[in-house]
Amino acid sequence: MAGHGPLRALDERLGRALATSHLPAGPAEFFADLGNTAVALPVLCVVMVWAGWQGWRGRSEEVPNGGAPVRWWLPPLAAGLALAVVPALVVPLKLWLARPGPPGMAGGAPDGFYPSGHGATAAVAYGVAALLVIRGVRGRRTGRPALRLFAPAVVAVVALLNVAVGLGLVRRGYHWPLDVLGSWCLAAVLLAVWCAVWCAVCDRWAGAGAGRAPRR
Repeated sequence: MAGHGPLRALDERLGRALATSHLPAGPAEFFADLGNTAVALPVLCVVMVWAGWQGWRGRSEEVPNGGAPVRWWLPPLAAGLALAVVPALVVPLKLWLARPGPPGMAGGAPDGFYPSGHGATAAVAYGVAALLVIRGVRGRRTGRPALRLFAPAVVAVVALLNVAVGLGLVRRGYHWPLDVLGSWCLAAVLLAVWCAVWCAVCDRWAGAGAGRAPRR
């Protein structure tokens, strides 16, 4: 539908309207660049290191009396793998759908704009980074009343950030709106899978042996 369906004309009309709107070009370029791997990957790596350090630091508290070792590296590793999956999915989809880009981009790359790689990269990188931060802060078990507001606040900030990235990509003429929307749908699937793996595997394995009594 994005490449050849009935929504294409409406999508391109909306894209042209946003590209020629009065939205500031400077901030739009800044937020569009946040979807670049060169920006999103270092941010995620910093959060991964912090999350790993939090897990490593708390391993002795979680596994008393010589229980099974805590696999504190699993959640950060899963976060890195989630971002690595993005190009493996986006590139084949771009080649398969071969949607033409906005007029300003046609000279460099005439086809392959759906879904947006920048949009998917930003959504997955900042999304899993937010989940790692929420997990790490909850694991410290400090300020319990404030934690009830911390997680929704982090999710809201990341959601607004990704909306800004999407608007920036369209405003600067790098993508059509449906390119960004498609990337968000793809990212939502990846984040849902990551959360499922997190709940089913990472938290169980990462805390393996926690609370076990030592063998006698």
